[in-house]
Formats: sequence, C-alpha cells, structure tokens
Amino acid sequence: MSFLSGMDISASGLTAQRARLDVISENIANIDTTRTEDGKPYTRKYVVLEERNPSFSSVLKNTQEATGGVRVAEIGEDSSDYKLEYDPTNPDANAEGYVEKPNVDLAQEMSDMLEAYRSFEANVTAFGAYKDMAVKTFEIGT
Repeated sequence: MSFLSGMDISASGLTAQRARLDVISENIANIDTTRTEDGKPYTRKYVVLEERNPSFSSVLKNTQEATGGVRVAEIGEDSSDYKLEYDPTNPDANAEGYVEKPNVDLAQEMSDMLEAYRSFEANVTAFGAYKDMAVKTFEIGT
C-alpha cells in the first residue's frame, strides 16, 4: 500500500456518500409523485455500500485497487407498502377514493441525509489530513 492510499480511501468514501445524497434528494423530490412511467407511485430508493476488498495479488502488485475503501454495491428499491390517502377528486384515486402515495418518509430521508452529510464531512477532514501529511513529507525531503 502506498503512502497516499489514505487519500484514495477517503475519495471512495466521498464518492459513495455523494451517491447516497443524490438518491436521498431524488426521494425527497418525488415525495408526492403518484404516477410514474409504469403507472405506479414513485418507489423509494436506497443505496447499498460495500467494502472494496483488495485482493492479495493486487496488494503485491501495488495497483490502484489495493487501497481498500468503499463503493456503491447497488441502488435498491424499498419494498414497503405505499401510503394510502383519501382524495376522491384526484385522478389517480381508486374506486374507493384512495390515492397510493410514495413510500417515502420525509423524517427518515432527512435523518439519512444528515448521516450521509456527516460521513461526507468526515471523509473531507481525513482527506485534508492526508494532504497536509503529504505536504509536510515533501517539505522535510527538500
């Protein structure tokens, strides 16, 4: 592993948290979307992250993938039930007058957003610390 591999690890965390923030923003933007292209309400999405496990051979070869970190494994769809809201005047209402609303909970999305933001902030701080160490190392060497 190289000296600057910590920057690569922090950068992977930044990329992963940005993906989470993008998905959360999409969920919030579609909180009232009752009909999508497939005719159903918007379905909440979520991001699954996984560790980037370096292989033994990549560590020996000192390749880019030897640094570890995190990556987006998949963007899944929440399988929870849609919310029902009584609104017989809505064109999307069923025969009983209920409209299926997206399964997006604003409180959950906001707490997920705060968590992703804090993780993003921590990775920025770690990246800055590695940068400062690298600069000091080069100053000592000159």
